[in-house]
Amino acid sequence: MALLRHFATVGGGTIVSRVLGFTRDVLTASALGTGPVADAFFVAFRLPNLFRRIFAEGAFNAAFVPLFAKALEGEGSRQARRFAEESLAALLFVLLLLTAVAEIIMPLFMLVLAPGFVEETGKFDLSVLLTRITFPYLTFISLVALLSGVLNALGRFAAAAFAPALLNAVLIGALLLIHAMQLDGSENAGIYLAVGVFVAGVAQLVMLVIAARRAGMGLSLVRPRLTPGVRRLVTLGIPGVIAGGITQINIMVGTMIASMQDRAVSYLYYADRLYQLPLGTIGIAIGIVLLPELSRRLRAGDGEAVMNGQNRALEFALTLTLPCAAALFFVPDAIIRGLFERGAFGPEDTAATAAALAAFSLGLPAFVLNKVFAPAFFAREDTKTPMYYAGVNVAANIAISLALFPFFGHVGIAAGTSIAGWINSGLLGYKLWRTGHFVPDARIKRRTLLALHATAWMSAALLATNWLLAPVAARGSLGAVAAMLILVAVGIVVYAGLAVTTGVMTRADLARAFSKSAPPE
Repeated sequence: MALLRHFATVGGGTIVSRVLGFTRDVLTASALGTGPVADAFFVAFRLPNLFRRIFAEGAFNAAFVPLFAKALEGEGSRQARRFAEESLAALLFVLLLLTAVAEIIMPLFMLVLAPGFVEETGKFDLSVLLTRITFPYLTFISLVALLSGVLNALGRFAAAAFAPALLNAVLIGALLLIHAMQLDGSENAGIYLAVGVFVAGVAQLVMLVIAARRAGMGLSLVRPRLTPGVRRLVTLGIPGVIAGGITQINIMVGTMIASMQDRAVSYLYYADRLYQLPLGTIGIAIGIVLLPELSRRLRAGDGEAVMNGQNRALEFALTLTLPCAAALFFVPDAIIRGLFERGAFGPEDTAATAAALAAFSLGLPAFVLNKVFAPAFFAREDTKTPMYYAGVNVAANIAISLALFPFFGHVGIAAGTSIAGWINSGLLGYKLWRTGHFVPDARIKRRTLLALHATAWMSAALLATNWLLAPVAARGSLGAVAAMLILVAVGIVVYAGLAVTTGVMTRADLARAFSKSAPPE
C-alpha cells in the first residue's frame, strides 16, 4: 500500500489551503477584528464552511466511495460512471430545492443559527443578508465532493486535495480589495467577503469538472431518478454525513450558544482555525485516503492488509497529532499573538482566543482518531453505527457546553466540544476492538509510547523558549511574529530529532511518504 504517500499528497494540499487560510484570517482580523460585522460574517461563513468540511473533507464520501468502488471493481468503469451520473442528478435536484427554500426562510433559519443576534437588529439583518449570499456555496461544494469521491476512488487525490485552496485564494483577493478601497470594518466589507465565497464555489467546481474529465470520468447531466443505486446512496449517505461531520456539527452547536456572549463567536472562530490546521492536515487526509483503500481491500478479501492499513493510519495520526496538541495547549498565547494581534485585534482578544484554543487542543487527538476509526465502518457500508455514536456526541456536547457556559463562557463551549470528541472516539474504537475489526499491533503500541516521550520533551522545550522570548514578544507585532516563528522551529526540531533517534518515525517511513516509487508497506 502507498498509504503514506497518499497521506502526504492530501496533507500537502491541505497545508497549502491552511497556509492561505491563515493569510486570509490575518487579513480578516485586521479588517474586521471581533466586532458586529465580523460576528455577522463568521456566522454567514460558518454554514458554507460547515458543508465544505462535511462534504469536501470526507463525510459524503463515506457513502459514495464504497458504492462507486464496488461498481468500479465489479462492473467496470461504464457502470461506475452511470452510478456517478445518477448520483449527481439526484444530488443537484435536492440541493437546488434546498437552496431555494433556505433563501426564502433565511430570517427564520437565522433565529436557530444565531439566536443571540435577535437583540441587535443591525447585526441580525446583516447576518441574514450575508448568509443568503453565501448559501449557494452549499450546492457547489456538494458537487465538488461527489467529483472528489470519483477521483479518490480512482486513486487520484491531488486535484481534490488542492481545490480548497481556491476558496482562500479568492477570499484573500477580496480582502486585498477591501483594504484598497478602505472599507475595513464596514458592512460592505462583509458583503464583499460573502460574494467571494460564492465566486470561490464556482471556481472549485470548474476545477474538479476538468480534473474528472482528464481522468477519463467526465460526468454528464441526466434526468434525476430514484434508481436502486441512488436509494442505496441515500440509505448510507444520511447517517454517513451526520457521523462524518460530527466535529463540524458540534462547532455549529457551539456557535449557536456563543451567539449569546459578545464577541464569543469570533473568539471561537479564530481558535477553531488554529486547531483545524493539524486536524485538516492529518486527520482529514487520513480519512480521505483510508476509506477507498479499505474499501478496495475488503472487496478483495484481504483482511491482513485491512488491519495493517488501520494500524499504520492510527500510528501516523498519533505521531503527528500528539505534538501539535501539546504545542497548542502550552503556548497558545504566543501563537495567537503572532498571527492575529494587530489592527482591530487587541491583547484582550488574544487572551480570550488563546484560552479557547487551549481547550480545543485537548480534544484534537480525539478529533483525529474519529477520522481514523470511522472509515473502518464506512468501508463496510455501515454508516448507522457511527451515526448513533454521533448522536451521543452531539447530546454530550450540548449538555456539557450549556453546563460550562455560565461559568467559563466561550471556553466552556470549546471544552465541551473536546470532551464530546473523546466520548465519540472512545465509542468508535471500543466497537471496532470488540468486533475484531481493529486490533492494535505491537508496533503501534511501542511507537505511541515513544511519541508521548518525545512530545513531553518538546513541551518542556517550548515552555522554556516561550519564557526566554517574552521580552521579544512584547516589542510589538514584529517581535510577536518572530517569537512565534522561533517557537515553531524549536518545536519541529526537538520533536523531529527525538522522533527519528528513538524510532517514532524511521527513514523508511519518510521514503514511503515522499517517493512515488516506494515499495509497498
